[in-house]
Amino acid sequence: MRTPPPDPHSLAATIKEQAAALGFSACGITGTTLDKDETHLLRWLDDGFHGEMDYMQRHGTRRSRPDELVPGTLSVISVRMDYLSSDAADMQATLDDKTLAYVSRYALGRDYHKLMRNRLQQLADRVAALVGPFGYRAFVDSAPVLERALARNAGLGWIGKNAVLIDRHRGSWCFVGELYSDLPLPHDTPETGFYCGTCTRCMDTCPTGAIVAPNRIDARRCISYLTIELHGPIPEELRAAIGNRIFGCDDCQLVCPWNKFAQPSRERDFAPRHGLDRIALIDAFAWNEEQFLARSEGSPLRRIGHERWLRNLAVALGNAPSSPTVIAALQSRRDDLSELVREHVRWALARHGSA
Repeated sequence: MRTPPPDPHSLAATIKEQAAALGFSACGITGTTLDKDETHLLRWLDDGFHGEMDYMQRHGTRRSRPDELVPGTLSVISVRMDYLSSDAADMQATLDDKTLAYVSRYALGRDYHKLMRNRLQQLADRVAALVGPFGYRAFVDSAPVLERALARNAGLGWIGKNAVLIDRHRGSWCFVGELYSDLPLPHDTPETGFYCGTCTRCMDTCPTGAIVAPNRIDARRCISYLTIELHGPIPEELRAAIGNRIFGCDDCQLVCPWNKFAQPSRERDFAPRHGLDRIALIDAFAWNEEQFLARSEGSPLRRIGHERWLRNLAVALGNAPSSPTVIAALQSRRDDLSELVREHVRWALARHGSA
């Protein structure tokens, strides 16, 4: 039998204290009602903005109805963890140097999924030590969960025009995760403010025009989708705009005024590995599959595999300043075993006037 729980309010306060002790930068608690967000999601899907991400449709309403995904869920414990590393090279400098590869800041270090899930499990263990066994499930970008909407409802920030979670005191460079629980906890006050105002910097700076309206992202044009989610050829009309971004894109966050308040992450595991914050395109393109697997071990990069790694790099090399070394690097993979790679290499060579 479950141990009689402490007073719900004191238990909620203890949960937040333990979350902070485990390295989470914020923690809030909310319920399961997401009616308006469900409407927004269904409209987004109807517009086809999810592209080839069929998994966004497969789970029906379980994404917007937590108690359908995990029956018995009464409260959602939402946590935030900052990931911007103070050790990483200057973002704008890397973007401006077209001989370098730009990797989204969240992917420079260890895979956040494992790290945050482990911390959420520790949080659940600490709660169980107080209340006895209880029903819960931990999620970190790994299930049909409207994470940002839940975080907003838990008071952790608002959803900006670029569809990311923004906090007035810490900006938007963060991961979020959840514990769905059957504990009857008091809920925090949702963030009802919208502090983007008339600012449209994120919309104006998006290289491919993927932010078609405030909080409406056409993923089919988003560089993060094109370089990570898309399995086939990148549409030719979008390749030039990708520039040297080979895994994800941070432009909308880089220009967000609220990120002047961003705090460096305390997690050493988020520090750059293998020089990925300033790696030369030519060097990364030279990795064989064994090298890619070794250097992407425990990293979000592993998700795209070696073939799409080369596809993305071929596009970036096609956008790089023309030089004999760039052309030679591309020609070295002109006869690659993958037709996907070969096609993007041909496009890149044509950009340099070398068929």
